[in-house]
Amino acid sequence: MWQLVRRQHGVISREQLMALGFGEEAIEHRLHRGRLYRLWKGVYAVGRSEVSREGLLMAAVLSCGPHACVSHHSAGWLWGMVEWRDRFDVVVPTGVLRRRPRIRVHRRLGFATEGRSRVRGIPVTDPVATLIDLACELPDPLLERAIREADRRDLFDPETLRTTLDDTRRRPGTGRLRSVLDAPTFALTDSELERRFLRLVHRANLSSPRTQAWLNEYRVDFYWPALGLVVETDGLTYHRTPAQQKEDRLRDQAHTAAGLTVLRFTAFQVNFEPERTITTLKAVASRLR
Repeated sequence: MWQLVRRQHGVISREQLMALGFGEEAIEHRLHRGRLYRLWKGVYAVGRSEVSREGLLMAAVLSCGPHACVSHHSAGWLWGMVEWRDRFDVVVPTGVLRRRPRIRVHRRLGFATEGRSRVRGIPVTDPVATLIDLACELPDPLLERAIREADRRDLFDPETLRTTLDDTRRRPGTGRLRSVLDAPTFALTDSELERRFLRLVHRANLSSPRTQAWLNEYRVDFYWPALGLVVETDGLTYHRTPAQQKEDRLRDQAHTAAGLTVLRFTAFQVNFEPERTITTLKAVASRLR
């Protein structure tokens, strides 16, 4: 029993206890003596009432039946795509009728054939299915951030995700996720400043640049190979100290020595002088062409 409890983050179900030889009286005795603590109907914390977030998610799955798994926002948290939310999402096949306090139960036709996985031993929808579910409830900026986090954690890359969507059974979320990936301003950027700059690139009618590319032993924010143009966006967080400014100069000199044109835009220019930024981009791109 203790091996199972450790694997399940401190929780166990009534069915599992009975399969291990515990009768009804033995379970009730342990509940009365404080050795078991009821979390949901038929699911208990063992030894203490407090359990981790992983334990709560595991308990939520156990309470919803043998085919249930974590989904939607809860699955996004397990995969590291989104922040924690004090609510539990579980998906089950249609026909499973379960209602539990604080658990949002999703019933889905064809769920048995969908991709599923395990994270830290907890049954969960796979990364693609999780993002499709998130596309039903997250606004565009948060959905884009979730895609970037999934890419950063090597769960998939956006190109593979886009191809997979074409072969995925259509259901709520697939169309919206596809449209976000196909948007001209979507790219794998590291900051909100860089995402805002991409919108200006689109308004300037420039082609989409490579983002976070490695050039001359440095990673650059934006790179147009056909133009030989490098653009860096300087937020205050990473460009305020003398040492950081010196590093920026060395980067620019390395690119210039390699025959590239380097432009830098500050956060103020991107946020509060967008028309001037667009005019500069157009003029430099025209000259380089």
